[in-house]
Amino acid sequence: MAAAGGSAPAVPAPGAGNTTTAAAPSSNATAAVNPTPIKPDGTNNTKAAAAGAAAAAASADRKPSKPGQAEPGKELESAKVDRTKHPSGIVPTIENIVSTAFLGCRLMLQQIAMRARNSEYNPRRFSAVIIRIKDPKSTALVFASGKMVIMGSKSEPEAEQASKKFEKIVRKTGFSSVSMRDFKIHNVVGCADVKFHINLEDLHMEHGAYSKYEPEMFPGLTYKMRIPDVVLLIFSSGKVVLTKAKKREHVYIAFEKMYPLLEQFRRM
Repeated sequence: MAAAGGSAPAVPAPGAGNTTTAAAPSSNATAAVNPTPIKPDGTNNTKAAAAGAAAAAASADRKPSKPGQAEPGKELESAKVDRTKHPSGIVPTIENIVSTAFLGCRLMLQQIAMRARNSEYNPRRFSAVIIRIKDPKSTALVFASGKMVIMGSKSEPEAEQASKKFEKIVRKTGFSSVSMRDFKIHNVVGCADVKFHINLEDLHMEHGAYSKYEPEMFPGLTYKMRIPDVVLLIFSSGKVVLTKAKKREHVYIAFEKMYPLLEQFRRM
């Protein structure tokens, strides 16, 4: 789900040519989670995790429905929630999963860009080929070192399925020695809406050791939870973005641990 002004590039619009510039996101939400950019050779590609948080945070602070009023269709959805796993009655939606893999050999990016469909490459702006697939809907950043960053998947099985499809695409461009290994999920991004407004100023004052709040720079409060290791972006509207989780379950656990605290600082 994003998520660093110099982090992984935002995926260009569909239909762009092979020389289309891959523009980097400038969302302050990314900076709140991860200020370190991806290195040209992809060695720091775990930092692509922030891209998912940036995308999720960009839409998180939209105008909420009236406090206590569920969005259309949410009443029925809430009735199906397993309260033993989700005591709050709210199940965070997984927006993005960022994973990495190694293709086992060095690659000629220009060759991949010329032969692979739905690919883009502009070495003057970013040293990776961007490849997109529709099923499952995912995007890959393929580096000359053979490292690959996959993002956009909504579940762990989808992320692994997408990585195998990208491996096949690269192999078909003339790299018969490609063999994917070291597949690993680095970041699961989730979003939730508690349906009430939150007093971020008071929350920050009482939990300053774990939170950062600078409304002049970014409208959300950044809360760093230690167990599980998850970063939460909390907005006064009641929207919450959870990032840096390594598993879907960590997103759910972190939200349930945070929910009573959010209720404590509910703005009346």
